[in-house]
Amino acid sequence: MQLFYNPQIDQKQKEYTFDKTESRHIVRVLRKSEGDLLSITNGKGTLFTAKICTANEKRCVVTLLNSQTKQKPWKYFLHVAIAPTKSNDRMEWFLEKATEIGIDEITPIICQHSERKTVKLDRYEKILQSAMKQSLKFQLPKLNPPISFKEFVEQNREGHKYIAHCETQEKKMLKKEIAPGAEQTILIGPEGDFSSAEIELAKAQNYTSVTLGESRLRTETAALVACHSVAFANEV
Repeated sequence: MQLFYNPQIDQKQKEYTFDKTESRHIVRVLRKSEGDLLSITNGKGTLFTAKICTANEKRCVVTLLNSQTKQKPWKYFLHVAIAPTKSNDRMEWFLEKATEIGIDEITPIICQHSERKTVKLDRYEKILQSAMKQSLKFQLPKLNPPISFKEFVEQNREGHKYIAHCETQEKKMLKKEIAPGAEQTILIGPEGDFSSAEIELAKAQNYTSVTLGESRLRTETAALVACHSVAFANEV
């Protein structure tokens, strides 16, 4: 299956017109023609089957034939709050791989030791969309605007809350703490780790200090290990 994405498409529509960029990709690059079938998702759990009725590289029009609701292949809710990495490539790598594994929400957090304090949300959004289509998922992870660490941890959140850090204090092993099927929020810090004040603030907001293992990991690696740990703990 080759999956296309458009957030505006819904069950009430009979027809849909792709924009110029997507139309060119469908008609010129993929060489699709009138009568060919396309699979489209709105990123909200719905898969649409459509037939091309106008194969024009500037304006590709499809007729929507049917739709079906697709359940998430993972049975948990995972929100990762991560300090943006100094290298955009590393952050984009995390976004891509986390989407392939299964993640529901991502928030860039600005910490005391953050090396990068601005992010390209448009670029990140495109990475998420591409990874969703490539991995044949029908739920697009929610990407939030950057927020300060303090603002984030002081927000009311449901479920289990963890902060992964490297300080030598009592910590629990994340993979042993994960509650299958539950909502999980995991904080991943910058290369210089969270500050002691940030760790204490998180603990005061009922975040549990956790470790991801003996190795010292880069930010994006730590975030991906956290995603995999949650996914693995939910495999039954």
